[in-house]
Amino acid sequence: MKSSLAGLGAAIYSSSLVRPPPFHGRVSARFVAVREMSTSCTSFSTRVFQLRRDPLTGDSEWIVVEEGGEGEGGEGKHGAKCLLATTSYLDMLNDSCRNRAFRAAIEKTIKGPCHVLDIGAGTGLLSMLAARTMEKFGESSVATVSACESYLPMGKLMRRVLRGNKMEKKIKVFHKRSDELVVGVDLKSRAAVLVSEILDSELLGEGLIPTLQHAHDMLLIKNPQTVPYCATTYGQLVESPYLQKLQDLFHGEANLSDGVHLTCPGLEGIMGIKKQQYAMHCDAMFNDLRLLSEPFKVFEFDFWKRPESHGEIKISVKASSEGNANAVISWWVVQLDYEGSVVYTTAPRWITRTDDIKEATCVPDAKDWCDHWKQCVWFIPGPGLPVSKDENVVFNATHDETKISYHLKCDNSLIYSNTYGDCRLELSPERIALYGDRDWRSGLMTAMRNILHAQSSQFCVVADDSVFLTILTACLSKNATIVSSFPGLQEKGEKYLQAVANANGFSMDRIKVMGMRSPNLAKNNLIQRKVDLLVGEPFYYGTEGALPWQNLRFWKERTLLDSVLSEDVIVMPFKGVLKVCAMSLPDLWRSRCCLENVEGFDHSVVNETLGACGNLPRMIEGPCLPYYVWQCGEVQELSGVLPLMEFDFANPIHSCSGKTKMWFSKPGLCHGFVLWIDWVMDEKGSVVMSAGPASRYQKQGVKLLSQPFNVNTTDCFVEIEASFDHSSGEITVSSFFSPLQSGSSLPIDQKSN
Repeated sequence: MKSSLAGLGAAIYSSSLVRPPPFHGRVSARFVAVREMSTSCTSFSTRVFQLRRDPLTGDSEWIVVEEGGEGEGGEGKHGAKCLLATTSYLDMLNDSCRNRAFRAAIEKTIKGPCHVLDIGAGTGLLSMLAARTMEKFGESSVATVSACESYLPMGKLMRRVLRGNKMEKKIKVFHKRSDELVVGVDLKSRAAVLVSEILDSELLGEGLIPTLQHAHDMLLIKNPQTVPYCATTYGQLVESPYLQKLQDLFHGEANLSDGVHLTCPGLEGIMGIKKQQYAMHCDAMFNDLRLLSEPFKVFEFDFWKRPESHGEIKISVKASSEGNANAVISWWVVQLDYEGSVVYTTAPRWITRTDDIKEATCVPDAKDWCDHWKQCVWFIPGPGLPVSKDENVVFNATHDETKISYHLKCDNSLIYSNTYGDCRLELSPERIALYGDRDWRSGLMTAMRNILHAQSSQFCVVADDSVFLTILTACLSKNATIVSSFPGLQEKGEKYLQAVANANGFSMDRIKVMGMRSPNLAKNNLIQRKVDLLVGEPFYYGTEGALPWQNLRFWKERTLLDSVLSEDVIVMPFKGVLKVCAMSLPDLWRSRCCLENVEGFDHSVVNETLGACGNLPRMIEGPCLPYYVWQCGEVQELSGVLPLMEFDFANPIHSCSGKTKMWFSKPGLCHGFVLWIDWVMDEKGSVVMSAGPASRYQKQGVKLLSQPFNVNTTDCFVEIEASFDHSSGEITVSSFFSPLQSGSSLPIDQKSN
């Protein structure tokens, strides 16, 4: 559950609004809380200003969420409810193995009435488990549960859950960070037991260490009981050309020789990824991995005592095979009780039970796919570290308060060099891989050559954050004048272009970086002549995890620039086509099901707010959510791919809709539909850039059904409708299953994938 400390929750301010650090955990939003004192009394109320970004304009707005009141204040269509629906809270609460493990550990740990503190309480599940456990010992004034949840929308949801389970008088809720709790003011006494689940895929990223440090210093008795009790992180060396592509653009480009250089000798790491661990579903890429070592232990963390902020360990591991180590894949094992009988692990499926967990209960089975905890990947830069069979590979591992790092000796230090300063662009691993993909680059090059050949006047505006298209246009046309908006990259994008200009043979005299959105370009008369070429990938920095149609922001940008477009302007992409495919997604559907009884506690009130999709009541639609579909556990296509709706970028943005009738090509259990946009780059349709499930580097939208539909390919079809609202940028999708009429047959164009 969400941590309440150190950059992970809302900071409370008494005067001005201050922008807090971003979340590193399950809530991908930003918010600031302000505490106001009543004029008639000395009580305090809390108001949260939640930041929301408009998908079509990039503009941000503050949504107000009040502590008081029983309504949904601030949790409407665009409020906290919408934001919570995109988090992994629901998936976490659907993880029955996790829930059972915490229940078993809490019941073993609490041996009588006491004061229990729950930090990062979420919906209050652990607090209720603690309160129910103490009920077995009879009434006692000593039996108290204090639940700390700093994220106000979740805190309000927790109060509703507590009321629904008649627990509101047994658990005291604090809408504060745990480091703001004061014994004698908020808490009557120090707590004897700490229950807390503030673990992310890396273990430390939600502020585990600083949270525990403050709790042991200020909130807990000496030698407290804790759930969890301790945790151990593990790692394994792997070779993987796929993982290498996600970080090594320099060597990827060296194999292309297409004349565009996003990196170059001396600037090997000018574009790359951040030096950190990345959470990924490694089971999905098992066929792309070759294991080069046995698992090795990295760090042990004790929750029952105050942890150290920093640690370092020297690791020596024998290579089991010869190869190039491209990454360290890591996971953790958490021991929830003192005896070690209750254990949970995030190990990938190829790991057999180790000695410390083979006799434990509540260890996840292979079938228990979940999205809230994954494995982590630490990339070894460049082509990797060469190792020989039986070689002892020696390296260091370190940790600070929020992350674990590995330090392997290899000749690729320039990849992560700090010498680039502000010139270095740090992008997501998937974006790095896309920029090094031969087919993707070739497609854009072909499309760009075609439009440059067709347009004699060449005043070009790049309407997104595409440094690739900016460089490509400058390389292909020596006469083009280019204006790059770079609304996300801004000045950093300009400094990057300056650094690679010589390697690409162009002068910055022909390129103007505005670092702003299109409305400001048009409003401030910054474009002094008519635009001949308006281009985009489209790609907007910082939105890689969003639904694919949020890149329709390009259409909005095109509309805002309409007054400065020439009569014969060429727009690339020419149009977008929303595609759809029916799929079996049992693991994903199970993780997004409605909650009912969670370890004996009714959670049905959270379903709509947390974006539940499966087992919804009739007439209620779940949201479309973004996923890398290939990482969603068991996945199978049940139909061909069909166009559903088109977006015409030759004309200003407008609402539109579409529908199609889909026959199934395979039998199976249909759990929903996967949607994405194919970007048709030119009017002839000769170049199409697809973001479908075959693309590992871009997310798709998933619309799950309330109830899976058992498909028999000879007697059923589905009608799918979609509509696009140009004012909000949202797409709504609905479906209707129907049996085939007598004599009907499967259309020829839908008989196969």
